Amino acid sequence: MLPAAPDDLESAAVRPAPLPASAGTRRPWHAWTEILLCSGYPTQIMLGELLKDTGIPPLTADGSLSATFVFALSLADTAVLVALIMWLLIRNGEHPRDVFLGRRRAGEETVVGLLSVPFVVAMVLALTLLIRTFMPFLHNVPDNPLEGLLGTQAGLWMFLVVVIVAGGLREELQRAFLLHRFKHDLGNAGAGLVITSIAFGLGHTLQGWDAAILTGALGAAWGLLYLQRGSAVAPIVSHSLFNTGELLRAFLR
Repeated sequence: MLPAAPDDLESAAVRPAPLPASAGTRRPWHAWTEILLCSGYPTQIMLGELLKDTGIPPLTADGSLSATFVFALSLADTAVLVALIMWLLIRNGEHPRDVFLGRRRAGEETVVGLLSVPFVVAMVLALTLLIRTFMPFLHNVPDNPLEGLLGTQAGLWMFLVVVIVAGGLREELQRAFLLHRFKHDLGNAGAGLVITSIAFGLGHTLQGWDAAILTGALGAAWGLLYLQRGSAVAPIVSHSLFNTGELLRAFLR
C-alpha cells in the first residue's frame, strides 16, 4: 500500500469535493466522448501529423527517433491536452481546483508523493525481476529508443523538462480527469482505473512489452493514489521524481 501522511488517520475521512449541480446528470456518452478526447491518442495523432506537415519528421535519416519531434510533440500535446481538460471542466460547471487538488493541503500531498517513491521503485524492481525470470520474451526491445535521445548534457536537460512537464504533470492531470469522469459520471472508478492503466501501458509499447506492463502498473499505482487522496499533487510529485531518477540512471549508465 502507498504511504500516507502522518495525520492521514484524521484526514482519511475527508469528504470529496462537492459536485456541481450538473454532475451526474450528463448522459454516459457525454462522459465517454470526453474520455476518448482526453485519452491522449487523438491529440497526439493530430499534433504528430501537423509536425510532419511542417517538416519535422518523427525519424532521422538513420531511422532513429528524432529528438526534435519527440520534444515538440510532448510539449505541444501537454499544452493542448491540459487546455482541453480545463475547458471541458469549466464548460460543465466544474472547478479544476476541486478535481485536481480536492480538500487536502498541497504541502501534505507533496510529502505523500515523496514517501511513495520508494514503494513505486520497489514495485518496478519486483515486476522487472518477475518478468525477466518467468517471461523473458516480453523484453522484446533490447535498447529503449528514448534513451538514445539523451546524447549530450543539453539533451539531458531538455529531456528532464519533458519527463516532468509532459510526464509527471500532464499525465497525472490527465489521469485525474479521466478517473473523475469514470467515478462521478459513469459511477465506476474501478473500471476507470483498469482502463486508464491499460491504455497508459499500451502507449509505451514502443519501449517493449515489458515496459508496457511496468508503465501500466505504475499508472495503476498513481491512479489509486489519486482516488485515495482526492488530489493529483501526490501522484504528480511521485511520477516526476520517478521519471527524473530513471532519466538520470539512463544518462549515467
